[in-house]
Amino acid sequence: MINKYSSIFVLMQLASVQAFAQTNSATPVTKPAAAQVAESQAETEWISYRSAYRLMIQFEKYGKPKNLIQSHFQVSAKNGNPLPDTLQLHLVSKNMRLNLPLDAVGRASFPLLKSAYDENAELVLNQASGQVSFQSRISIIARADGIYEVAELRLACEQALTYLKNMGDAKTASKSCVGVRFSYLKNTAQASIKLRGADMSVHAMTWQENSAFPDENNKAYKTVTLRFADAPEKGQLLAQQPPVAIAPVFE
Repeated sequence: MINKYSSIFVLMQLASVQAFAQTNSATPVTKPAAAQVAESQAETEWISYRSAYRLMIQFEKYGKPKNLIQSHFQVSAKNGNPLPDTLQLHLVSKNMRLNLPLDAVGRASFPLLKSAYDENAELVLNQASGQVSFQSRISIIARADGIYEVAELRLACEQALTYLKNMGDAKTASKSCVGVRFSYLKNTAQASIKLRGADMSVHAMTWQENSAFPDENNKAYKTVTLRFADAPEKGQLLAQQPPVAIAPVFE
């Protein structure tokens, strides 16, 4: 009996590996492509597409104001360090393999695909298991012209906080909006952020090395944090270059 069930288990494992084989497009997997697969779920970091879908669909269905905020699927290192440049995220199913590009802070635009849900596809990283975590990430939408009204940034922060509280995020339960954080890569040249008051006076903002999001623990980015208590109500924040992320700050 032991040998019988051991054989069945081996056959199931082989079938699982074959289902993981993919091409570089949404076309059926061929036998040569399947033979090239060298990684398994036990060796790489992965998450069920259905689990991620249930997390990400909440933002799409959210009915309160959200015009100033956005939701991404984010990959972050558990040790707080920046992600390696070689990290890649793929959506893998029986019949497709899609590359999901990660931005400078580990975010990807999440595709809501019925076919991937029906096939229970997997989100797979070319990364050893146990080193990263997956989550949804709410951030503030960057403006193309680089001109941000302080009042609008405050409203964006409130939209983010209201959304997270509605989703039952315990970490935000007793917190309020106190500011926003603009983040840039450290090697970004000529990045400049200034605060313009109602009297049209302009002051350069102070840079700090910090994490892109307040709940992360690293100093991987050049950041500017605008605290609403220190900003004129009718002021403007002027960003010379688009940031890699704008995060709400809660305290």
